[in-house]
Amino acid sequence: MSNEPIPLSKALASFDALWSPRIVTRVNDYDVRIAKVEGEHIWHVHDDTDEFFLVLDGELHISLREPAGERTVLLPQGAVFTVPRGTEHKPYAPSGAAILMFEPAGTPTVGDRHDEIPNHVDATTGHALNT
Repeated sequence: MSNEPIPLSKALASFDALWSPRIVTRVNDYDVRIAKVEGEHIWHVHDDTDEFFLVLDGELHISLREPAGERTVLLPQGAVFTVPRGTEHKPYAPSGAAILMFEPAGTPTVGDRHDEIPNHVDATTGHALNT
């Protein structure tokens, strides 16, 4: 990891792949990841960890399946939200967004359990495949 400041705009400009988070730094045993997102991700759940989102640019929607029913939270630029562990969720960004996530190192993007993974996504990492 770098011991110099990391300009997030420069880090985001270094890749184009959607739904393919990049680790920009680590804090203890946690990855700080950035991603460009557009369209829909898949329904998934992280059984053992919360997932923190910060919207750097654009707008992110996160659908949640909770005991009281299904709901969607809207995160405009600058908003943060934490999906509690064990909560099935599906992020989507109709017009695109840049996001920062904070989660334990090695956490799979597609969670521990998930819907069927589309052909354009690597089933192991959850990263978009270059097609």
